[in-house]
Amino acid sequence: MTTLEIIILALLQGLTEFLPISSSAHLILPSQILGWQDQGLAFDVAVHVGTLLAVMLYFRKELGTMSVAWLGTLNIGPAKSNTDSHIKFEGKLAWWILFATVPAGLFGLLGKDLIEEHLRSALIIALTTILFGFLLGFADVRAGNRKVHKPLEKLGFKGAMLIGLAQAIALIPGTSRSGITMTIGLMLGLSRDNAARFSFLLSIPAIAMAGSYLTLKLILSTEDVDWQAIALGSFLAFISAYACIHYFLILLNKLGMMPFVIYRLILGFGLLWFLLG
Repeated sequence: MTTLEIIILALLQGLTEFLPISSSAHLILPSQILGWQDQGLAFDVAVHVGTLLAVMLYFRKELGTMSVAWLGTLNIGPAKSNTDSHIKFEGKLAWWILFATVPAGLFGLLGKDLIEEHLRSALIIALTTILFGFLLGFADVRAGNRKVHKPLEKLGFKGAMLIGLAQAIALIPGTSRSGITMTIGLMLGLSRDNAARFSFLLSIPAIAMAGSYLTLKLILSTEDVDWQAIALGSFLAFISAYACIHYFLILLNKLGMMPFVIYRLILGFGLLWFLLG
């Protein structure tokens, strides 16, 4: 890859990982539409590490609180005084996120070959971008018209698992992990801010699993590693992802999801015109 391609792809990964517009689609399209060289396993690992560090750093306080409370549910650590009948919400939230990650892990493990061989085409990306863009718009309109939103504490285990199942669907390129999880969160009655925050917290184990799988593949492969490209890609993905999370949460309640819905529809129909025109 050229330095320009490294910069563009790393920024794309960082910006689109947490926006509801599908990072996988934006990383696949340059090679299919522009004929760019595939970025390779090492680069994929680098940008996943960058985005993972960004979301963990941004939510470091929440992660710290959840970790302590989760240990308390096991009667370990400083929160061990909690009883089963009065577990802190942060402990429940940690369990919800852990269990809600299981569907994506299973689907990724069992369906990775099907996805890689048949569902990574530009046509599939165009169709999923349009379909899930409409769903996001529908959910956002409903959320905007709702006078009272369900607090995150009332999401419940079933609600968390529904969002987790949606995250598994997002393994299909063009769906958008953040987009589909926020869509279900909004449909379940959460506010835009809470839907986004739960989606971002849920992304941490998901990105960690994907990064671990890619790292294992890299270790077992004979691919040459360009350490300069890895360092640059990881750094740019980290910076862009952190900035994306920060400004997305600031602008979300002011702008809603509609700018991203419009972008998805333009991208999807534009791809269809390019492919079928």
